[in-house]
Amino acid sequence: MKSFQQQLADLGKRLGKNIDELPSLDTAEDYATRRKMYDAQANQDVAKLQLETKQARIQALYGASELNENWTFDRLIEDSQDVKEAISIAKSFIAAHQDPKWRNSRAHMMLFYGDYGRGKSHIAGAIAHQLIQQFEITVLYRQLQTLLELRFFSYDYQAEDKASMKFREISKQLLEVDLLILDEVCVNQTILKQSAQSWLGSLLRQRCADNKNCILITNHHVNDLPKALGTYCFESIKEYETYKVHFQGPSRRGSHESEQASDSSHYQPNHF
Repeated sequence: MKSFQQQLADLGKRLGKNIDELPSLDTAEDYATRRKMYDAQANQDVAKLQLETKQARIQALYGASELNENWTFDRLIEDSQDVKEAISIAKSFIAAHQDPKWRNSRAHMMLFYGDYGRGKSHIAGAIAHQLIQQFEITVLYRQLQTLLELRFFSYDYQAEDKASMKFREISKQLLEVDLLILDEVCVNQTILKQSAQSWLGSLLRQRCADNKNCILITNHHVNDLPKALGTYCFESIKEYETYKVHFQGPSRRGSHESEQASDSSHYQPNHF
């Protein structure tokens, strides 16, 4: 019976190849070296795929959030003490997400209040950008008045714009998203309509029960919110671990200069 080497030589002759010119079989050392090389390449490919997949997920989160792309920390101007304090609290709020116990303990709310153009929406957006990038947190940014108008038109079931279906879809997102940012709460209104008070209060209570965080942005002073939002809605806010941040520096609208925000580890709730 012919050996494997003889069979290989016969096959080489039929193919017009000289067995002596063929590369020799790998030694155990060669195999181990190549195995390490293949494993390293496979690990690189997996890491690259994971990075591409993460980037795709992050882009999808950005697409669903409706955030302003310019609302980032590096575009903020630290020109007053209230902004510096807000950035300090914001970065501490972000850092707290590293602790799973903190994230699962209860719902947290940041309440930004102050006059127009003070940077409230910008800092809220910067928080959202950072949470998406660092923790892949789902975020939804909405102006409250826009939601209330959509809610109003959703009662017209004969309308052809499918407002009722759109409102049902967004209502689901409002409940499920990890961080909900509601801007311009009670804008141009002394008191929120009673039906809107009930709807917003129920939304906040449900999110609180599910340990979902919120950022509310308003130009009302915090002392006026019980009247502006109504008792039921304001009591819903008090169910959260609440952090009030007062913006009272100069208006910053129209300015595009920026400085690097400072870091801080202070993050303590200031309950009502």
